[in-house]
Amino acid sequence: MAGANKLFSSLRGKPLLAWSVDTCQRCRLVQQIVLVLNDKDYGRAEKLRKERGWSKVALCRGGARRQDSVKEGLRQIRDCDWVMIHDGARPFLTVNLIEDGLKMVAETGAAVAAVPVKDTVKLASSTEWVKRTLQRNRLWATQTPQIFSFDIITRAYENLTAEVTDDAAAAERLRYQVKLYLGDYENIKVTTPEDLALARIIARQWRQRN
Repeated sequence: MAGANKLFSSLRGKPLLAWSVDTCQRCRLVQQIVLVLNDKDYGRAEKLRKERGWSKVALCRGGARRQDSVKEGLRQIRDCDWVMIHDGARPFLTVNLIEDGLKMVAETGAAVAAVPVKDTVKLASSTEWVKRTLQRNRLWATQTPQIFSFDIITRAYENLTAEVTDDAAAAERLRYQVKLYLGDYENIKVTTPEDLALARIIARQWRQRN
């Protein structure tokens, strides 16, 4: 979103970031929250923490890449069995998504929210020619939260050399088995202005339901 920080965009009267942090703050199963931020946003997040009374929240500065930021966040955690990693740009985190993930990860050590893909997906060449059509009934779109045993995810990031786009991929590279559990189609990631417009529609429906 050019010219704007999506995390601080207004969504039904509060910053986008505050939606998921508020959910974690009130969830009894969440004991520590680490917000990983760049230097430019650190002061705004500190102010937001005080305004919203986020007693569980600690702040830290991130790195150049997403995986560097996650690694920095992990260094702030103490006396922890399970780590939940969530995108601040996904405002519609629910307590049920957290609880379902924790039930699954207790059995497997690594669990990721995901939803079945609705569209047919083509594997293309570098010049946009279709190479093959993938089997849709085996395709899932991963989301966050992604939840891990503390030992698994810290070991995965300590040994990570390649660039990855999500935390499960870091665990997979060390050959850990990652279990998918059902996410929510409303659990969207706000990346573009169109995403924000959709988020405002979902937020309005949320308020009506609650």
